[in-house]
Amino acid sequence: MRFALFLAAAATAIGLSSAAGSAEERPLKVVGPWEIGGIDPAQSGYVFSRLQVAETLVSADPTGKLVPALAEQWSVSEDGLTWRFRIRAGATFHDGKPVTAEAAAASLRQAQAGVGVLTQVPISDIAAEGQDVVLRLGKPFAALPAYLVNFGNIILAPASYDASGKVTRIIGSGPYKVKSLTPPLKLELEASGNWWGGAPEIGVVSYLAVGQGETRAIMAESGEADLVFSMLPVSVERLKRDPQLEVKIATIPRTRILKVNAGSPFFDDVEERQAISYAIDRAGITKAILRNPDLEATQLFPPALVGWHVSDLPPLEHDPDAARRLLAEAGWELGSDGILEQDGRRFSVTLLTYSNWPELPPIATVLQAQLREVGIDVKVSVGNSSEIPSRHRDGTLEMGLISRLYSIVPDPTGTLLQDYGPGGSDWGAMGWSNEELQALVDKLVATSDLEERAPLQRRAVEILQEELPGIPITWSELAIIANERITGVQVDPLEVNYGLASIRWAE
Repeated sequence: MRFALFLAAAATAIGLSSAAGSAEERPLKVVGPWEIGGIDPAQSGYVFSRLQVAETLVSADPTGKLVPALAEQWSVSEDGLTWRFRIRAGATFHDGKPVTAEAAAASLRQAQAGVGVLTQVPISDIAAEGQDVVLRLGKPFAALPAYLVNFGNIILAPASYDASGKVTRIIGSGPYKVKSLTPPLKLELEASGNWWGGAPEIGVVSYLAVGQGETRAIMAESGEADLVFSMLPVSVERLKRDPQLEVKIATIPRTRILKVNAGSPFFDDVEERQAISYAIDRAGITKAILRNPDLEATQLFPPALVGWHVSDLPPLEHDPDAARRLLAEAGWELGSDGILEQDGRRFSVTLLTYSNWPELPPIATVLQAQLREVGIDVKVSVGNSSEIPSRHRDGTLEMGLISRLYSIVPDPTGTLLQDYGPGGSDWGAMGWSNEELQALVDKLVATSDLEERAPLQRRAVEILQEELPGIPITWSELAIIANERITGVQVDPLEVNYGLASIRWAE
């Protein structure tokens, strides 16, 4: 089986293994689980942002601090309604055209007209004034710079768009430009030759999307890949013993969540959602599958999210008896086959997940067994990650096990606004809303004062803990495997930028 997987990996990686003679021509071979669904920034911008093809006006360092990117500085008016972002002098698009305020403003207007996070910001106008991109707001929105870090707001050259404003090719301003793109699996990059930050250490990069975690592990062991992202803990333990490999692990602001349709008869009562939570043995999952008991998600936000993790919040606990009691109070009775029934309806649901994150399918299988113990029949379906948002939109999703990153905007307020606003989002709440939470989020986005924000953040966390529109399962780590051939690899816990331009050959 292992040899067959190796052959599959080698065959899949044909495009990655054709290293040419000199170090300058040899491609840095990068493998990850993330497919390239298209070139719309709102959909796949994270690939082009992480691989340093395209840039945003503002970026974030590994601690979450906002730092200049294409905007070398920014300011806001006293009334909080006018923001100015000064375009970096000397920045150039891959087609040789300068990055101007006009081009950046036009790119942001396209993002605002789409479905990305910028649609949540109360922007009344985006204009260019000299070297400044000027965003005028209808009301104060202190989190605006953090929103501009999001991959959906990458700045593209005017030639990237057709007459209707649709993105037809990616012409960014980063150290790498697109040489070839074969969706959904392969992306080849080469040095752009005109990046404001200087030439990258390695001039050619090949990225391959490989869904199976064990296949990625074998590619790391065999040398078919130089840099591999997102490994199963069981693979990490094995790879740590390989002297030719370096394993880097960072705790990241990502939570594995059981997304439930709170508008369905199975989860429309808060008692039902609380019962599901009580039925889950998070400690067992983290020990057996993740090999790290510290990743047990006793609340939504992990300790790394300072100000959002509430240390004295009553934790989510494993209590099957409490789960059975709450389900009985909600009107569910045990049927002759051991499955709960209510008004002639069996408590039988489908749990959808995906293998882009390799630990999700085995966690789903464990959840299936744990929920069966309290009388809930769960059928596990492993599909593509795109099925989650698709079935959210058409209303057919019952349960989904997802991995949600809380640095999509480097301020969790942005994700709260997206996931738990009216109607939720593709990856957020389904069939659930809370007016108090919406009011709290409105106040949070209007202020950057830490003392004002603290009680608002705490109450928001309390509501999510009580109502459980999404049920936290575990927190996350990101494991990266680097071959000894390369040095300069760093882990970005926010997953904003993988720093490929700083990697160099060790030989």
